[in-house]
Amino acid sequence: MKKSFLFISCEEAHHICDKAQYGEATPWEHFKLALRLSWCRISKAYTKKNNALSRAIHQSEINALTEEERYNLQLNFSKELKNQG
Repeated sequence: MKKSFLFISCEEAHHICDKAQYGEATPWEHFKLALRLSWCRISKAYTKKNNALSRAIHQSEINALTEEERYNLQLNFSKELKNQG
């Protein structure tokens, strides 16, 4: 089966959707994705969920460990592993 240069598969649409989320998709890829989204409900649902997840991550207030806390945690973990072994 010949690959179409305009119509893309669901798998390719999902990949382009992921790229678009990080600003890595080209205008041509955006166009092909928009064309796919105009008729494919599976790709539409994937894009909707992907956008909702992205919004939730950007709006969350995640407090990560500092570099020093991470180092101390790793050091303590290594010590415990040596003590058990």
